[in-house]
Amino acid sequence: MAPPLTRRTLLQSAILAAAVPGTGGAAASAASAASTATALPPPAAWALQPFPLDTVRLGAGVFAAKRQLMLDHARGYDVNRLLQVFRANAGLSTLGAVAPGGWEGLDGEANGNLRGHYTGHFLTMLSQAYAGSGEQVYADRIGTMVGALTEVREALRHDPAVLSVDGRFGPAAENVRGSHRYVDLPAGVLGGAAEVTLAAWVKPTHDGNWARVLDFGNDTTRYLYLVARNGNGVPRFAVTTGGPGAEQGLDGTAALPLNRWNHLAVTIGGGTGTLYVNGTAVARNTAMSLTPAALGTLAHHWLGRSHYASDPVFAGAFGGFDAWSRALTADEITGLQGARVSGDLVSYAFDETSGSAFADSSGRGLTATLRRTWGAPSHPGFLAAYPETQFVQLESMTGSDYTRVWAPYYTAHKILRGLLDAHLATDDARALDLAAGMADWMYSRLSKLPQATLQRMWGLFSSGEFGGIVEAIVDLHALTGKAEHLALARLFDLDRLIDACAANTDILDGLHANQHIPIFTGYVRLYDATGEERYLTAAKNFWDMVVPHRMYGIGGTSTGEFWKARDLIAGTISATTAETCCAYNLLKLSRTLFFHEQDPKYMEYYERALLNQVLGSRQDRADAEKPLVTYFIGLTPGHVRDYTPKQGTTCCEGTGMESATKYQDSVYFKAADGSALYVNLYSPTTLNWAEKGITVTQSTDFPREQGTTLTVRGRTASFALRLRVPSWATAGFRVTVNGRQVSGTPTPGTYFPVSRTWRDGDTVRVSAPFRLRVEKALDDPSLQTLFLGPVNLVARNPSTSYLEFGLYRNAALSGDLLPSLTPVSGKPLHHTLDGTEFAPFFEGTEDPTHAYVRRAEPRVVFGNSDSGVADPAKADGTTLLDEVWAGAPFSAKGALVSRVRSVVDAWVAAGLLGQADGEKVVSTARGATFVP
Repeated sequence: MAPPLTRRTLLQSAILAAAVPGTGGAAASAASAASTATALPPPAAWALQPFPLDTVRLGAGVFAAKRQLMLDHARGYDVNRLLQVFRANAGLSTLGAVAPGGWEGLDGEANGNLRGHYTGHFLTMLSQAYAGSGEQVYADRIGTMVGALTEVREALRHDPAVLSVDGRFGPAAENVRGSHRYVDLPAGVLGGAAEVTLAAWVKPTHDGNWARVLDFGNDTTRYLYLVARNGNGVPRFAVTTGGPGAEQGLDGTAALPLNRWNHLAVTIGGGTGTLYVNGTAVARNTAMSLTPAALGTLAHHWLGRSHYASDPVFAGAFGGFDAWSRALTADEITGLQGARVSGDLVSYAFDETSGSAFADSSGRGLTATLRRTWGAPSHPGFLAAYPETQFVQLESMTGSDYTRVWAPYYTAHKILRGLLDAHLATDDARALDLAAGMADWMYSRLSKLPQATLQRMWGLFSSGEFGGIVEAIVDLHALTGKAEHLALARLFDLDRLIDACAANTDILDGLHANQHIPIFTGYVRLYDATGEERYLTAAKNFWDMVVPHRMYGIGGTSTGEFWKARDLIAGTISATTAETCCAYNLLKLSRTLFFHEQDPKYMEYYERALLNQVLGSRQDRADAEKPLVTYFIGLTPGHVRDYTPKQGTTCCEGTGMESATKYQDSVYFKAADGSALYVNLYSPTTLNWAEKGITVTQSTDFPREQGTTLTVRGRTASFALRLRVPSWATAGFRVTVNGRQVSGTPTPGTYFPVSRTWRDGDTVRVSAPFRLRVEKALDDPSLQTLFLGPVNLVARNPSTSYLEFGLYRNAALSGDLLPSLTPVSGKPLHHTLDGTEFAPFFEGTEDPTHAYVRRAEPRVVFGNSDSGVADPAKADGTTLLDEVWAGAPFSAKGALVSRVRSVVDAWVAAGLLGQADGEKVVSTARGATFVP
């Protein structure tokens, strides 16, 4: 259930409803969501402010269609699967749920060392889904997850408690896989016996080799153990006083069945050892000279834990453990199958249903204790899906090893962010309490470490990655006001990176891209909180080092997750370019920087990356199990996008879930003083600007429509409507209000202001004609990517070599290359050229595509008239046609012919073109027919 409404949120809802007359439908849903929403206070340093997600409704169009696919996934996926790893870590019942697997499973990459991160992403997705749609189902799911995480933290704060399940003869004790729990028996269990029988009822739930049923010993030299599966997958008992090479053992003959109760017993007596499985002797060793007495006094007597640190903890249930001071007969072992019989050395039925102590019914009073292999959290605020071990180990690491420690503070960030978003969306105080507790715990750890240790940790590739945790902590501080929380955010300063970027020194070559991009969004937020200029300066300079110097046409960056040298684009294209997380995080950084400095370049990038890579990273089909989001987007010729990357539940699938539920978050911004409304993106949306008492609705099918119509409804309000004039809108951008053209000249790459007192029903029409243009790879001008307005067009072709195309053959006087292509009927934005179809990158298909093509203009052609003259080139690759068309747009054909004459004369004079060929070129231009 959603948490009850507070007086404050009820008042917010009432104000919102009263502010805008005559609104219903989507607006009513917005009010419903807003009724349980909490807003972060905007920083004083921001000249612009965003609108809450629940005040901007997304209308029908390409974005809404993609979002609906993700909303359906958010609505249908079983959240208990996400909670499984958390509940397991706390020793709680997992309710039969199966962990998602991949990065969220113990069998996934690096042993699942990143598990828990995906739950944070999912919480953020649900929060945005609720804010954006107002549907209660998302709030309910948030409540379920927050409630479960609250129970998890409470369990971690206490000694482990038995998880009681049905056993062979009554209650039994289960240790869920991932709980890292074992039973610690007191010293003297075996009493120095010369003969012994060890018997246990176990129900293994996982087939991991070498998980101990029991391990009694000092170390890895003197011990005895019993495992359900050895390296060959069969039960084994061994005893040694000289390590593994001196083991005297007994090996079974068949694997122990999973999820069934099995009885294992070992007898040692008279130099003979026998292993029984379910009452049947399966192995005998008549040369077993070692007995418990030979081991002497042992330090540890464990059920479920090994002295070898790399061995897994036993996953499954214990239904009893008994030890006798003699070797039971075969008949006696058989008799144990039908009834419980207590051993005289020790006897545990594991029939307790609470607490962490197990009674001994042998009469010796040797009470056993349930423990965690890793002890207990260092602070009551600790919350994770794995032990605190990774955080501890990171503090002493000098080199990266993600199989040991994989970005624990990165995972902590995802959980913290998800909890904050859950609180902001639903006003659930439990979520804020969990988030604040996590920050208190992190501060208790990190504040004790020397600066040198922190700098070393944060400089480690992967292991020391911490994602956007600084941004999340500063946001938390804005809610709690705790000085320790702001101090915690500053403990993540990576001084080498900050200082270099603040000095505008590019040190990005060789760095992991996504490890560092979100850092800077956090540093901007630290500037907001502290006023320290170096944070903001570093972030601005960093952005400029990436865009455009390490940016592909679709807005993505990185190759194989790393950056290479500045301005190396063609030389880095591979099947593993453009990690999707990088685009997600660059969008966050761009919008945050724009709040400070209204440089249109930030929103230019935002449109590019959102409309192309981010939108295109989501496949255009439904799936209940997976979000269908790319990890890498390979830009090699003929690449087919992989929407089910790696083993699943990856970082990019997580950020992809978030991106698809907040497409509208940067369409509109407002001036901090309310004097202006910035329209950054053209998208079918409805803004509810409660302070002004108005709504602003964009009606458009952009980018399938080349423009938009904005309608203002509500009260009379005065403000400047600042419309972004995209840099690609080089001709024909036009603005009318109520049918009358607005005076002034819109300049591409700026904002065009329309200042007036707006009245109910005022209509603004924006025309933004698209043109086909190319963008050249910085290090290879012949390798180019095509754009129709803001839309990246990719060639669909299975060839794995770069396709060659000429584009000047029918170029328009305006310089538009589109007339050289043929539109595809009934398929907006689709065109063909030389038999190859070009389609928008944002379409999430599995077609083999070419994002880059090889530009080849073999002969000089004007208006589809071929001069027969080879297109000559300068040493830098610039061709004669390049130089001619660089003068576009041309007011008329005569202006173009004059340009051709001047260029030809210059090239003839430079010896780059023969006189006769030059005249052919001019004659062809003069005789050709051109599209305006």
